[in-house]
Amino acid sequence: MSLVMTGGPALEPVSLAEAKAHLRVDGTAEDALIQSLIVTSRLHIEAALGLALITQSWSYFLDRWPKAGRLQLPLRPVAAIAHVRVWNDEGTSDSLDPASFLLDGHGMPPRLVSLSGAAEIAPMRAANGIEIGFTAGFGAATDDVPAPIRHALLLLVAHWYENREPVQIGVGVNAVPAMVSDLLAPYRRRRL
Repeated sequence: MSLVMTGGPALEPVSLAEAKAHLRVDGTAEDALIQSLIVTSRLHIEAALGLALITQSWSYFLDRWPKAGRLQLPLRPVAAIAHVRVWNDEGTSDSLDPASFLLDGHGMPPRLVSLSGAAEIAPMRAANGIEIGFTAGFGAATDDVPAPIRHALLLLVAHWYENREPVQIGVGVNAVPAMVSDLLAPYRRRRL
C-alpha cells in the first residue's frame, strides 16, 4: 500500500500575517523562516493525526481488495472519490464507476464500501494494482479548519520559532508543548 499526494493544498491553514501577529514579529526579515515553520507545523499535525487540513488530492494504491469489499482510507476527512482504477500488468487501467461505492468520508477511519461487487474485479498487476483517487481535507478555506487545530498550529510555530537550536540525540529535548497535544486530542484516532 502506498499513498501519493497528487495535488497539494492551495494555501496554509494560517497565514503568514496571522503567524507573525501571534509571534509579535514586525518586519520581514524572518518571513521565510516563519512561512517554513507554518508548513512544517501543518505537516507535523497532519502526519500525527492522519488528517488533511486544507483540501488536497491523493491516490491510494493497494495490491488487492480487502475482504468484504470494505476499504479503510488512510486520511480523513475524505470529501469525495475522484476515481477507482484497476491496473493490469501492461500499464493500462480500467476505471470503475465511483457511484458503485459508498463513501463514509467522516468515519474514523474513512471507508469506501463496494455496493455492486466492483471490489471483486482483481488487478492484474502484482503490486499497486488498485488506485483510489480521492479528495481529503476540511475544506478549501482556512476557516474550514477547526479553530483548535489552527490554534495548535500557531502554538507549534511559536514553539519552533523560540527553540531553533539543534538537538543532540540522548540529550534532553524541547518536546512539543502539552498545550498543543491537548488541543489536538479530540482529533486523534482512538483505538478500542
